[in-house]
Amino acid sequence: MRRSAIYRLGTMVLLGCLLFVAVPGTMAQGPQRGPMIVSPEVLPDHRVTFRIQAPKASEITLRGDWMEGTASEKLSKGDQDIWSVTVGPLVPDFYTYTLTVDGVKTIDPRNPMVKQGNTGLDSMFFVPGPEADFEDNKPVPHGQIRQVWYHSNTLGMQRRMHVYAPPGYDGTSERYPVFYLLHGGGDEDSGWSTIGRAGFIVDNLLAAGKAKPMLVVMPNGSLPRPANMPALTPGTTPSPEARAALAAFQNRFTSELMKEIVPFVEKNFRVIADRDHRALAGLSMGGGQTLQVVTTNPDQFAYVAVWSAGIGRNAGDWETRNAAFLENPKINDWIKLFSISVGDKDFTLSGSQALAEVLTKHGIKNQLHLSGGGHTWINWRHYLNDLVPRLFGAAAQKP
Repeated sequence: MRRSAIYRLGTMVLLGCLLFVAVPGTMAQGPQRGPMIVSPEVLPDHRVTFRIQAPKASEITLRGDWMEGTASEKLSKGDQDIWSVTVGPLVPDFYTYTLTVDGVKTIDPRNPMVKQGNTGLDSMFFVPGPEADFEDNKPVPHGQIRQVWYHSNTLGMQRRMHVYAPPGYDGTSERYPVFYLLHGGGDEDSGWSTIGRAGFIVDNLLAAGKAKPMLVVMPNGSLPRPANMPALTPGTTPSPEARAALAAFQNRFTSELMKEIVPFVEKNFRVIADRDHRALAGLSMGGGQTLQVVTTNPDQFAYVAVWSAGIGRNAGDWETRNAAFLENPKINDWIKLFSISVGDKDFTLSGSQALAEVLTKHGIKNQLHLSGGGHTWINWRHYLNDLVPRLFGAAAQKP
């Protein structure tokens, strides 16, 4: 009897194991605690519902990048302590948002799609539709986005960049042009490949025959702040010492790009290592970095784009400090495209317009594009989609 009982017990254990394997999720996830909550829920009419269970909360608000200014939406408490709000309809696009629970900013605990940054996390969601077709994950050949680590002698530390290699890169010996794409303040090198949708945007352009195959290098433009960096008070004029320290700090990225990143890419990837096959663009902080790089290295990039960035309040001071660049007669030969893009509600609008005016004053060819909207990824993805077909000569023709 004892042997029979052991046999039956073993059979039950075996059946349990088979059930565990045959029905994924029934045991691996453990028992369900609380109600099943879907958040966010994108509705057929492009409205979006957000939900969070918070029994002890007294106020919850939603903040999304589709909202203007400091606007937010309050969630209402319902059954089973589930708070919710429905917004929209939204224009089909890729969006970020956060929740604030009793004054504490948090991501949506039911949404695994997260955008990383140096200052925190945001949740993300996609509203499909014709307007978002250019950035959608479509059934086309896809490139690869690789995380690449390198040692920076400029910063004395290990650094990471994301590199997009076009479809077929590993199957040929072909060399490619390279596009250096910079993010904004508060972000890091994953920004363009997550909320920026850079890989999907380039994939779709290549599949449509609207662009030439290229590598896209997305470095980390957020540098560690020096310990002796003086504090700057917003709205006040920095002291000469503070301005010198700030200029030295800004120059560190130029050194990082030109002495570390570009040589590493040209050594480790199959790229065409000359000016005509290099492009540089950046948004916000990255736009300022782009401008800093190109004014000090004007013969290194044939295609330049500055997005949501300009020359600040004192255009005359910038003009004086960059006289060597502005008065160089070879600039129009070296730089084939100098593009400036900004939204009509962007706080950098006047600085972007001032940049275009100063360049034009000195005979440097440039193109200023004013879009709608503000200082947001909603604009920057469109700027990328507009720029890529204009890089490295005429767009490839689809066979």
